[in-house]
Amino acid sequence: MRTLPRCLRWLAMGGIAAGLGWSPLVLAETPATIVVGYLGMERPDDQEPLSVLDPVLDDEGLQGARLGLNDNNATAQFLGQEFVLHEAVVAQGGDVGEALESLVEQGAEWIVSGLPAAALNELMAHPARGDRVVFNAWAPDDELRGEACHPELYHSTPSRRMLADALAQFLGFKQWDRWALVYGNTDEDRILADVLRASAERYGHRIVGDRMWPHDPMARRAEGGFHAIQREIPVFMQDLPEHDVLVIADETDYFGEYFPFQTWAPRPVVGTQGLMATPWHRAHESWGAVQLQRRFEKLADRWMTPRDFGAWLALRSLGEAAARTGSVERETVLDYMLSDEFELAGYLGFPVSYRTWNHQLRQPILITGPRMVASVSPQEGYLHPRTPLDALGADEGESQCRF
Repeated sequence: MRTLPRCLRWLAMGGIAAGLGWSPLVLAETPATIVVGYLGMERPDDQEPLSVLDPVLDDEGLQGARLGLNDNNATAQFLGQEFVLHEAVVAQGGDVGEALESLVEQGAEWIVSGLPAAALNELMAHPARGDRVVFNAWAPDDELRGEACHPELYHSTPSRRMLADALAQFLGFKQWDRWALVYGNTDEDRILADVLRASAERYGHRIVGDRMWPHDPMARRAEGGFHAIQREIPVFMQDLPEHDVLVIADETDYFGEYFPFQTWAPRPVVGTQGLMATPWHRAHESWGAVQLQRRFEKLADRWMTPRDFGAWLALRSLGEAAARTGSVERETVLDYMLSDEFELAGYLGFPVSYRTWNHQLRQPILITGPRMVASVSPQEGYLHPRTPLDALGADEGESQCRF
């Protein structure tokens, strides 16, 4: 195939640029660059999915950041901009500070965190961070949006309270107002149980009984099979007061999956297993979500998880702000991200945007079963003077965040 002479190629390029409203000179200049560092943590060796149907994933979050980079650059190349991503993943108990220093040495000006809360706090306090903005794409802890908030910390993943409120709204729509609560014996599950109690109180539900599942995570290896499970769980549940729904708090996924179809009374199971509130799910296909799902599958050869989605949103937040302002300058990008004009298409029905008082990304939450999305919160009828999205999670008046 013949190629155009160089002079004609330049004319063609200039014509395309002019047609799009951009100067041909922009395409020839060195692009303005935003350098992002992704800092994640390896999966614990002993943490495996409860079901053998679920794959063991070692690149959650990271693949979402890579897709966000690709999506940003698809537009940035026409705007005289470029996004660059550097990656660092530390082992459990590894040196977060050393990984951060490595990213800084490579020129990272923005950080996307795939770290749990304790490691994220370590990152925020490390001197190598300087004044770099960090996007929290994993940790759901409400304290990070409350008393432990930070002016340079933004949250692209929802808090536990947002997820619990989303579920409570749906249960209110169904008029399933009497809850029985079962939670695990980990610190995370106790915290989640308290958050669920707060959401129940906010939306007029009543927890008629609660109890802790007493077994440790590895007990499932020696439980004796299905017969032991179907004998043990009904006995564990049988003297709970009459309830409409069983709410499970099991963030580590070591017992909750056993409860559907094994309860004493025939009741739906919701929470961290059964019907769940989640920012993203592989069954989500509305509002153009299939496009995002397919792009991710092509890149990563697997489906997108909530942690991938949080990292994708972080990169896309920067990409959207830089594209709309035509600038890669830190303050220009941040000012636009916190302005009323900022709206990011998150494939969730509503545009997502950042709360100014705690830098949490306000976003719809999917209510989903294992293979199908049942609903999306906020539910109809749950109003807010600013936006229905602010009915999920701590509102400005009740937030303990003080920048």
